[in-house]
Amino acid sequence: MSWVLFICIISAFVALLIILAAMSRHKKSATSEIRLVGSKAQVDSPLGPEGTVLVEGELWRARSADGTNIASHTTVQVVGLSGPLLLVER
Repeated sequence: MSWVLFICIISAFVALLIILAAMSRHKKSATSEIRLVGSKAQVDSPLGPEGTVLVEGELWRARSADGTNIASHTTVQVVGLSGPLLLVER
């Protein structure tokens, strides 16, 4: 009976480690924000003037730099940061 308990505990621990490793892959690092300036992005939800964009496979909140509306599926360029938002322009 003790072997069954031991195997259950080890299995739960391994499952927890796998879940934590999978979740850590989706966190954005602070250095990636700096590298994003100058990158091309695809507008996911319309920027009016705020919405979301896909940059290098990651979804980011964004705002058009000049405050204009930008439609979905438009290609934009990241020109800067404003707190947690990317600033983009056509």
